[in-house]
Amino acid sequence: MGFSVIIPARFASSRFPGKPLASLQGKPMIQHVYERACQSEADRILVATDDQRIADVASGFGAEVCMTSPDHPSGTDRLQQVVKDQGYYADDIVVNVQGDEPMIPPRIINQVAHNLMAEPEASIATLSEPIEDVASLLNPNVVKVVKDVRGMALYFSRAPIPWPRNSFHADSEKAEMPMEFNWQRHIGIYAYRVKLLNDFVKWPPAPLEETECLEQLRAMWNGARIHVAEADEQPPTGVDTPEDLARLEKMLSGAS
Repeated sequence: MGFSVIIPARFASSRFPGKPLASLQGKPMIQHVYERACQSEADRILVATDDQRIADVASGFGAEVCMTSPDHPSGTDRLQQVVKDQGYYADDIVVNVQGDEPMIPPRIINQVAHNLMAEPEASIATLSEPIEDVASLLNPNVVKVVKDVRGMALYFSRAPIPWPRNSFHADSEKAEMPMEFNWQRHIGIYAYRVKLLNDFVKWPPAPLEETECLEQLRAMWNGARIHVAEADEQPPTGVDTPEDLARLEKMLSGAS
C-alpha cells in the first residue's frame, strides 16, 4: 500500500506574506519542500494552493498542483478538498507536509505513513520528540503529547502534561528538568486516512479544540485514534517569519 504527500501552501500569511515563494538558496521555499518530499517513498506529491502565483511557480518546477478554495478555515479542510477533487478512496493514506518545512527529512515522511499503515485502529498518525529543558516544557507554544502503552495519543496540550507534582511543587520556573518521565513535544506532521478527512470537515469545532487552539483535538473529541511515535530523525524547525528564513539561509551558507 502506497501513500501520497499533499503540501498546502498559502500566500496570505499574517506573519510572513508570500512565504512559500520566499527565496532560499536561490529557490522558492516551496520548491525545497517539494524536493524533500520527492526523496520520500510517496507515490504522488501534490501542492495545494489557493493562489495562482504559487501555482505558477510550482508548476514551473514540475509539481502537480491542485487549486483549492480561499475560504477554507483550516489546512485540514484544504486537504479534504484535494482528496475529494482527486477521487481518493476512503482507505487511501495521505501525508500532510507543511509548505514552510524546507528541511523536512524524507525519512520522517516515510515513518509517519508506514506507522499509519501498521495501525489499522488509528485514523491519524503523527510524531514527537523529547523535551529536554524546563523552558520548553512550560512554553505554551511547545505542544505536548502523552500516549498510552500502544502508542495511541491520550491528549495534546499547550500545558506541561503530565504535571510533575513532586518536582514543580514550589517554583516551577526555577526547577530543573524532572527525570521521572519522557516528556514529548508534538511534531506537526500528520498521515491521514481519507475517511477521517471526510469526516473531519463535517464535525463542528470541539470545545477542547477551541480552548487549546489545537485542531487535532477535534478528531479525538469525536473518537478518532491518533498514533504517536518518536521521530526517527529530529526535524529542523520550520520557517514562520522572515527572521527564521534569514537564520536558515545563514546556516545553509555556512556563515558564522
